[in-house]
Amino acid sequence: MDSSTSSVNSANFAVSVRRNRRLLKNHESLVALFQVATDLFVAASLLFIFTWSKLEAFPPAYRVLTVITICSLWFIYSSRGVYRQSSGYFRGCLRLSSAWLMLILLLTFIGFITKTSEIFSREILLTWAASILVVQNLSFCLVSYLSKKYKESFGHHLPVMIIGTGSVAQHLVESLNKNRWLPDKVIGCVKSLDKDQTTTVGNVNVLGGLENIRDLIKEHDIRRIYIALPMEASKQIEGVNIDLLDENVDVIWAPDIFALNLLNHSVREVAGVPLISLNESPLTSSKVSMIMKDVMDRTIAAIALLMLSPLMLWVAYKVKRSSPGPVFFKQDRHGWDGKVIKVWKFRSMKLHEETNGEVKQATKEDPRITDIGRLIRRTSIDELPQLINVLQGTMSLVGPRPHAVAHNNYYSDKINAYLARHRIKPGITGLAQINGYRGETETIDKMEKRVEYDLNYINNWSLGLDVKILIKTPLSLLAKDIY
Repeated sequence: MDSSTSSVNSANFAVSVRRNRRLLKNHESLVALFQVATDLFVAASLLFIFTWSKLEAFPPAYRVLTVITICSLWFIYSSRGVYRQSSGYFRGCLRLSSAWLMLILLLTFIGFITKTSEIFSREILLTWAASILVVQNLSFCLVSYLSKKYKESFGHHLPVMIIGTGSVAQHLVESLNKNRWLPDKVIGCVKSLDKDQTTTVGNVNVLGGLENIRDLIKEHDIRRIYIALPMEASKQIEGVNIDLLDENVDVIWAPDIFALNLLNHSVREVAGVPLISLNESPLTSSKVSMIMKDVMDRTIAAIALLMLSPLMLWVAYKVKRSSPGPVFFKQDRHGWDGKVIKVWKFRSMKLHEETNGEVKQATKEDPRITDIGRLIRRTSIDELPQLINVLQGTMSLVGPRPHAVAHNNYYSDKINAYLARHRIKPGITGLAQINGYRGETETIDKMEKRVEYDLNYINNWSLGLDVKILIKTPLSLLAKDIY
């Protein structure tokens, strides 16, 4: 075999190795794994203790519940990174509590569809669920405190340098120095451009430029380098990586993708190839989370319909008496992924014909609105039949408000990323509504602000945010500009 053939085979082998390596490694924290394992043990142990103290036995049904709880807890906590994220005690406890709530909702849903909930003692389950919530939060605070003290007293710091002085570099400096799970300590930053006159980034100094990076590595004993440069600097990034191959330092690229108009972005891999989702629907990116959202939506909607049925019957009677026409008004609106759905409302207007198919928004002193219609529109009682939409699965309790098809056609070419609000189910209420953007949007600016809140909701969606919006919604129903 000649040398040229050998070189080709070596090159092919190198490419094969690179393609088969995992480019996205799952850097698990031992402390995080310990906390998850502790929670698994505590959940199983407390269920056994409470069951035995009440029944003086541990029946098969409770054993099955234990297995389901352990498997579900491991999956939910690991997939949501409950302990891998760095934060304060309050936010950590809030994240932990929401994950436990998701697990309880899942167990409730399983009991409902299997019709096995009557087998279990409500006293045992309620005591167990409340106790686990308290114990887990106490355990989290204790382990976090001990871990912090250990790192302060015995942990070693890893000297780190950042190439770049932009917004991503600023974020890295703050995040790395505050992250209690990482040993990284940022010593300083390096300018990538000669014309950059920046002298400090955050609370660290700019040490110099790329031309003297080797000297800086030796002077400060740097063990890890983060490249915080924009994506258009890929050639420069490749050159820096090659130049540092013989310096025995870890080189990590933090791409500045946040300058793009992102929607629910995420990173994963397929066959070792990293994939960055720049525009992904939360309904497809996390099946577990969306199942939990759907369970919460339908459960609350069913309960609300039962509790509000006397009010809804009274409104239906008043609407029927107000003017000729049906009690309910069903309008075509865009739902999830732009599909047209029928949205239910109490009819608040007299029957009328739209001019040339145009849907005119209600205005102040609109003669089309009936007396009962004015009341139910002002208090949003006219939206209550949309609980039926929630039970049907075409809407959610919380999400971007569904607009009329004609309105979407009008605004789609006037507001950037307007139709991106359809990447999640529409809701009866939403982040825009609790922030004052309800009712008529007579200017482009108001609609732009509503869309901004809708996209912010999609990017930051969580069950906790849904609960927060639902709690705040009643306080926003008496806004003076609704008619």
